[in-house]
Amino acid sequence: MKSTNHFKQTIQNYLEQRAIEDTLFAVSFKKPNKSIDDCIIYILNTVQKSGCNGFTDDEIYSMAIHYYDEENIEVGKPMNCNVVVNHTVELTAEEKEQARQEAIQRAHNEAYNKLTQAQRKPQTKQTSVTNQPNLFEL
Repeated sequence: MKSTNHFKQTIQNYLEQRAIEDTLFAVSFKKPNKSIDDCIIYILNTVQKSGCNGFTDDEIYSMAIHYYDEENIEVGKPMNCNVVVNHTVELTAEEKEQARQEAIQRAHNEAYNKLTQAQRKPQTKQTSVTNQPNLFEL
């Protein structure tokens, strides 16, 4: 099974937090015959059987809880798949400032490169030769 580590870690963190807050679930979560790897396999097989491509966090978390709550549950076979975890990343003020400085530096470098490229191009003057008589030559 190739699910992303981020997906597995997200489920694991949720379940651990849930076990802290819910003492009844904590008992289920500590069952020796249950594992996070089997939980992920169960979720992936349940998702595949549903035929849907997108789920809310709560739907996935409820599948994980269901896996731990049920004694005799068919996990299914491991599968190769990619899992996308769609979470918003919150940056600290320091990270935002660093990203801002990097963006300013990139813009400065791009402007500088444009200017230097324009100066490197050879300036060719196009002179037009005309055979038209001029008033002063007559």
